Amino acid sequence: MSAAKSLLVELGTEELPPKALDELSAAFLHGICDGLAKRGIEAALDEAQAWCSPRRLAVHVPRVAAMQPEQSVERRGPAANAALDAEGKPGKALLGFAQSCGVAVEQLEKLETDKGAWYVFRAVKPGQTLAALLPEIVDEALKGLPIPRPMRWADHDYAFVRPVHWLVMLHGADVIDGEVLGLRSGRQSRGHRFMHPQPVHVADADGWLDAMRSAKVLADPAERRQRVRDEVARAAQETGGVPWLDEALLDEIANLAEWPVAIACSFERGFLAVPQEALVTTMETNQKFVPVFDADGRLTEHFIGVANIDSKQPAEIRKGYERVIRPRFADAKFFWDEDLKTPLASYQEQLKNVTYQQALGSLWDKSVRVAELARVVANRVGVDAGAATRAASLSKCDLLTRMVGEFPELQGVMGRYYAAHDGEPAEVAVALDSYYQPRFARDGIAADRVGQVLAVAERLDTLAGIFAVGMKPGGNKDPFALRRAALGLGRTLIEGKLELDLRAAFAEALELLPEAAFAAGAKPGKDGRKPAIDIGQRRAALGVELVDFVLDRLRGYYAEQGCPAAAYEAVLAVQPATLPDFDRRLHAVVEFGRLPEAASLAAANKRVANILRKQAEETGAPLPDQAVDPAHFEGEAEAALAGALEAADRETSAALRSGDYASVLKRLAQLQVPVDAFFEQVLVNAEDPAVRRNRLALLGRLKAAFGAVADIALLRD
Repeated sequence: MSAAKSLLVELGTEELPPKALDELSAAFLHGICDGLAKRGIEAALDEAQAWCSPRRLAVHVPRVAAMQPEQSVERRGPAANAALDAEGKPGKALLGFAQSCGVAVEQLEKLETDKGAWYVFRAVKPGQTLAALLPEIVDEALKGLPIPRPMRWADHDYAFVRPVHWLVMLHGADVIDGEVLGLRSGRQSRGHRFMHPQPVHVADADGWLDAMRSAKVLADPAERRQRVRDEVARAAQETGGVPWLDEALLDEIANLAEWPVAIACSFERGFLAVPQEALVTTMETNQKFVPVFDADGRLTEHFIGVANIDSKQPAEIRKGYERVIRPRFADAKFFWDEDLKTPLASYQEQLKNVTYQQALGSLWDKSVRVAELARVVANRVGVDAGAATRAASLSKCDLLTRMVGEFPELQGVMGRYYAAHDGEPAEVAVALDSYYQPRFARDGIAADRVGQVLAVAERLDTLAGIFAVGMKPGGNKDPFALRRAALGLGRTLIEGKLELDLRAAFAEALELLPEAAFAAGAKPGKDGRKPAIDIGQRRAALGVELVDFVLDRLRGYYAEQGCPAAAYEAVLAVQPATLPDFDRRLHAVVEFGRLPEAASLAAANKRVANILRKQAEETGAPLPDQAVDPAHFEGEAEAALAGALEAADRETSAALRSGDYASVLKRLAQLQVPVDAFFEQVLVNAEDPAVRRNRLALLGRLKAAFGAVADIALLRD
C-alpha cells in the first residue's frame, strides 16, 4: 500500500433504531478517530465524517497513513537500590525483568529521578501497518457504542444493537483484510433493500458515497434530511396546505428511510371535529406522518407520509397510509366523544383513588395543596384568586379521561378543551394547559397570569413534597424531573415578573405537607430505625435547601444569556427575596462590569471586605454600626470620600427603592476617584483608636452602598 490515502469503514446491519442512529453514528466516528490517534497513525481527523443510513454505520477519514511511525518503548523495572544482592550481582527481580524484555542486564539503563533510581528498558521498534491495526480499532469502536441492551443472534458469542451482515474496510482502493463481529471485510456493500438489492462494488474509499447514491441509498445524513424536507414540501404543494415538520420528526423520518419519497394523503373531514392536537399527536408519534395546516394554522384533512421507496404505484402506498390512520383517528374520536359526556369537575372525587406518592397522598391531596398555594400566590401577585383556585382544583382531572389515558402527552391540552366545553371561565380553561409550560428546553412560560400562578403553585408543591420524602435528585437520577421543575419555577417567576418571596413561598408549601412526608424522609440510623424528628427544624432546613436548589438551576439559565459567573455570585451573596429582584440586580451588575471604573471599584470593595473581616477577627465581633464623624478626619481624602458617599446615597435612594439597580451602580461608579484617593493617602489602621474606628465606619458605609445591590468585591478575580 502507498502512503496516506482515505480510509472507509462500513458496517452493514439490520434496520437500526431510528432514534438512536445519530448517536450511534457519532460514537462510531469518535471511536475510529480515537483509535487512530491513540496508535499514532497520522490522519486528517478533523475532516473525518460520519455517514449512516438505517442499514449501515460508516466512517470516512481522509489522508490516513499506511502505518504507524516508529514506536518508542520504555518499561520501568526494579529500583536500583534493591535490584542487586549483597555481592553486587543482579538479583532475581532484575534478572527476571531483563529476561521479560529479551535483553541482558547490561543492556538495561538507569533512570534517575528525585525519588531514586530505577532500571529501565528502552527500545525503538518499527510501527505496525494500518492493515494490522484496523480490525482492532474497529472492534474497540463498536464496543464503545452506547448500546443499552445489545442483541445476540444465531449461535454467535458476540452481540450488537442489531444483527450484522457485511463489512467494508478500504484504504484508498485497497481492501484491508480483517474480521469484526464474525464478518470478513471486503469491498462488497449493499444498496437499497428493494430498489437495488444486488451487491454494490466499491472501487475505493472516496467513491463509497457516490456508489451508495447510485444504489438508491443516501448515506449522508444531512443530504437525506434535506431530501425529506424537499419531498415533504413537494407533496404539500399538491394539497395546497402548509406542512408542519419539526426537527424531531424530521430526524426520525430521515433515519427510517434510505431513499425518502413523500406521498400526499388525506382522511375524512369528519375527524377534524376532534381537537387537532390529538390528531397531530397520533400522526407524528404513532405513524411518523407529517400533518398539513391551512394558512390560518388550522389542521386540514391532508397529511404526508414518507416512504422508503420510489414506487411505480404510489397510489397503493397512499391507500395503505390512509388505511392505517383511520382506526387511530376513529379511536381518538371515540375517546373525545365519550369524554365530553362527563364534566371535567366530576373527576375530582376519583382523584382520591389515584396515589401521587405514598407519603404525600393521592392526586386529590396534591390538588388541594396546590389550590391553597395558588390562592396564596395569586393574592400576593395581584391575580384573581378565585380563578387560580378553580384552575388548581381541576388541574389533575384530565389525567383520568380516556383521551389522556391513550395519549399522556396531551395532559393539560385536553383539560383546556374539556373545561371550555363545560363552560368554565376562559382564564381557567387556558391555565389548565399553560401551567405545564415550559414543557421542554427553550419553551416559553405560561403567557396568562392565572397559568403562571398555577405553574408556580404546582412546582412549589412538587419540589417541597419530593424533597420532604427524601427523594431529591442525585447524580443522573431525577425520576420526578425536579431539576426541570425548579428551572420552570424560576423562569416563571423571573419572566412573569412575579414578585413572590421564594423563601416564604416554600415555607408555606412545606407547612401544607402531611407529617408522614417528613417521617418518610428521615434517614434510618445504624440500627435500621428512623429517628424521631423535629418537624419544625426539618421544615426550616428544607426551606433553605429548596431555595438553593432553585437558585442553582438558574446558573445555567443565566450562563446561556451570557451573564458571567462572577456577576451571578455577586448577586447571590446578598440573597434577594424575589427572583425578579435577583434578575434586575444581576443585569445591573453585568452592565456595571462593562464600565471602565468596575475593575478598580471591585478591587476596592474586596480590599474593604478584607479589612473589615480582619478587624472583626481581631476584636472577636463584627464592626458595630457607627456614624462617620467629620471631627476625626485628618486629611482631604477622608472628607472627599465621605462627601461623595453622602451625595451618592442621596442621589440613589429613589432608584434603589424602585429597583433601578443599573442607575444605582452607574452613579456609584463615580466614586472611583475618591475611593482610589482614599486608599492612596489614608492609613486605615491609624494609631488613634477613634480615628481608626471612624475610618472603618467610612469603609463600612462604602461597602453598604454597593452591598445594597450586590457584593461587588466578588467581581474581582
